Amino acid sequence: MFAVPGSPLDPRAEGTNGLLKQGATLVTEIADVLTVIRPILGQRVEPSAEEPDDGPPRGSEPDSSERTRIVDLLGPAPVSIDDLVRLSQSTPAIVRTVLLELEIAGRLERHGGGLISLV
Repeated sequence: MFAVPGSPLDPRAEGTNGLLKQGATLVTEIADVLTVIRPILGQRVEPSAEEPDDGPPRGSEPDSSERTRIVDLLGPAPVSIDDLVRLSQSTPAIVRTVLLELEIAGRLERHGGGLISLV
């Protein structure tokens, strides 16, 4: 069990601080999680806390067919991003990348409640 500490003065942090008191692993950075998980997965624990930067995450660059499929699902009627992910059968990262491209191009309008539409 992992827990991120919170301020002892903040009542919203009671739960995670309580978990830490019960023995949860304190997490302040990714290395804290990797130190616990790697031995379970049978991987060697590296002494360095820094993870190598392998560049952009794999699979986050949409191809033209994914772009077309996502844009085709958009129109003047607002839709939620979750629905767009589900209907496009793409990953959330791909959908968000396409939406960012559309927003930069001035073709995307954001509405309340996380809804989006084409301009």
